[in-house]
Amino acid sequence: MIKRIILFSGLFLLVSKLYSQSAPKYSNDFLDIGVGANALAMGNSVIASVNDVTAGYWNPAGLMGIKSNLEVSLMHDEYFAGIAQDDYLAVSYRYDTNSILGLTIIRFGIDDIPYTIDLIDPTGNVNYNNITSFSDAQYAFLFSYARSFNNIPGLTLGGNVKVIRSIIGDFASSWGFGLDAGAQYKYKDWLFGAVGRDITSTFNAWSYNLSQDLINVFQETGNEIPEDGLEITLPRLLLGAARNFKCFHDKVSIMPELDADVTFDGKRNTLISTNPVSIDPHMGIQTSYKSIIFLRLGVGNIQTSSDPTGAAATYFSPDFGVGLKIKSFSLDYALTDNTTAGLYSNIFSIKFDINKKTGK
Repeated sequence: MIKRIILFSGLFLLVSKLYSQSAPKYSNDFLDIGVGANALAMGNSVIASVNDVTAGYWNPAGLMGIKSNLEVSLMHDEYFAGIAQDDYLAVSYRYDTNSILGLTIIRFGIDDIPYTIDLIDPTGNVNYNNITSFSDAQYAFLFSYARSFNNIPGLTLGGNVKVIRSIIGDFASSWGFGLDAGAQYKYKDWLFGAVGRDITSTFNAWSYNLSQDLINVFQETGNEIPEDGLEITLPRLLLGAARNFKCFHDKVSIMPELDADVTFDGKRNTLISTNPVSIDPHMGIQTSYKSIIFLRLGVGNIQTSSDPTGAAATYFSPDFGVGLKIKSFSLDYALTDNTTAGLYSNIFSIKFDINKKTGK
C-alpha cells in the first residue's frame, strides 16, 4: 500500500511538471464554485468530513459515509443579478455493504446572450428583428465509486471519472475527460482526507464553427481568430483534517476542519505562494444539536495584498450557514462568497434519503 501511494504521488507531480509550462492556470473554473450549502457555509472545508452524496464532488471516498440505499441532493443558484445560473443534481446508490456508486451533474450557464452581428442590415439600417440569442453553458458529469475495506478499518477510497462538455452557441464546443482520486481515514474522533483532482490532467478538446461574417469581425477588431485546440486542467492536491468533539451527553457535536488546496503551476494569489507550489488554506466549523439543527461557519479566500495606504494586509471571506435535518430530509442554507468576486449569495440546497437502512 505504501509503495503504491509513493508511486501515485510521483506520477501526480510528474504530470503537473510536464504540463505546467504550457497549460493555463485557470480552466474549467466553474468546477471550483462548489456544491451543497452545508459545505459552502464551511468555507469549502469538508475534504476530511464529507459523508453524504455531495462527496461525489468534494471527495468521492466520503460517499461511504452514506447510511441509506439511495440519496439525492439538489441545488440551484444564481449569480450577477440572475445572469448566470448554477444547477446541481447528485444521486448515490449503495451497491453492496462495502461499495457505493454516485452520479453528479453540474451545469453553469449564461442564457439568452444577445447576438447582434446582424443588427445592421446590408442597406446600413438598424434592424432589431435581426437580433438573436445564444447560450454559453458548461456541463460536468462525475461518475463516482467508493469502497471500504474490512481488513483496514477506518479507510475508504474513491474515484471519479469526469466528463466535461462546453457549448457556446453554434460557434464553439468541447469535450473533456479526467480522473479524480480520494481517500478518507477515521481514527477515533479524528478524520483525515486527501483528494487528487484531475490526477492525469483533464483534457478539453475545443472545436470552432465560425461563419465568415464572424471571422471578419475578429479581423476588423484586431482579435485573434480561435482555432481548434486542446485545453489542459492541471492536477491539484486537496488535504483536510477534522476532529469531532461531543459534549452535553453527546447531544452537541462540534467539528472544526482545516483544509489546504495545493497547486503545482507556479505562484498564485494565495496565502502561501512559491514557485512552483502554492497553498490555499481554508477552515470551517460545524456545530450540531442531536444531528437535527446545524450551525456552520467558514473562512476562505485568504490573501495578502496592500491596503489603500500601501501597507501589507490580509483579506479573507467569511461564510455562514444553518441546516435542518428531519428524518430523511435535509435543508441547508449558506451565505457565501463562493465565486471570489466579492459578491455574497444566498444558497439553499436540499437532500433526502430513500430506502433508509436501520442496521448500519
